[in-house]
Amino acid sequence: EGFHSLTDIFSSIIGYFGIKTSQKPVDKKHPYGHYKIEVLSGIVITLILLTTGLGVVYNAYRNFLEPEKLQISYLGFSIMFLSAVINYITSKIKIYYGKKESSLTLLADGSHDKADVLASTAVFLGLIFSKYWIYTDSLLAFLIGLYIVKESFFLGKEAIDSLLDVSAGEEIEEKIKLIAKKENIEIDSLKTQKKGSAITANLEIKLPNNLKVEDAAKISENLREKLIKEIENLFYVAIQIKSHEVETGFYKPAFGQGFGWQKRGKFRKELPKAEGRGPNGECFCLKCGYSIPHQRGVPCSSLKCPQCDINLERK
Repeated sequence: EGFHSLTDIFSSIIGYFGIKTSQKPVDKKHPYGHYKIEVLSGIVITLILLTTGLGVVYNAYRNFLEPEKLQISYLGFSIMFLSAVINYITSKIKIYYGKKESSLTLLADGSHDKADVLASTAVFLGLIFSKYWIYTDSLLAFLIGLYIVKESFFLGKEAIDSLLDVSAGEEIEEKIKLIAKKENIEIDSLKTQKKGSAITANLEIKLPNNLKVEDAAKISENLREKLIKEIENLFYVAIQIKSHEVETGFYKPAFGQGFGWQKRGKFRKELPKAEGRGPNGECFCLKCGYSIPHQRGVPCSSLKCPQCDINLERK
């Protein structure tokens, strides 16, 4: 019991420092923050929980082979009952805020407290019913131990998913799409990641190609601010603007005109007409619409608009 109390204290200390460290601001070495520290601390607590569950199962099996009549003093019973009540309250609080804040550390520590409550419950019921059947305590302890092991595996899976940058889930992604829809913005691609209790999102949005660069940037920044403000735990949003659809084309070079089947005219009608590719086309400004004919060997990106002083694009 003394060793078990030490593990309770140890897991609480790990949980505290894990949450505290995860809230440190971003720095040059950790541009995405320290959020995964909380996941690591949750894994350690989960391992302690797994050890507790396996210990309960082992002791239950041993007691089943060599059953003993439970005896406990009134003082011991009172202390155990008070401890169970306190653990029940703390487990409820930790699990509640763990779910609310998506904190694996709080969920794991709350589950550890819950395991203590279940173990105490097994002792209470064993004291009451062991006089009718001596194996009551062992059976209850075995079932509770299996439950604790199952919970630890569930928490372990959550932790591993978080380390592998699992998606934030359909609920979060639907919220992002709904906010974008209210702003009349179409999302072409959306990827989310869950890093401990923190969430990141990468969006690719479609905007009209006649928008000025400044206007597109304002729309993008406004959407980013709304997403971070309205979605809890969303701390990083990257938005890429897709304002011009790139069409695939085929450019048939001059030296290919006289090859075999082309010379005979076979399949000639099936060749797609090359538009906006090869030596023709225009170099134009996205901002003001200024354009000049494209010159062979001169990339449009190397030219600048005389009015806006920005690089031209190929059209």
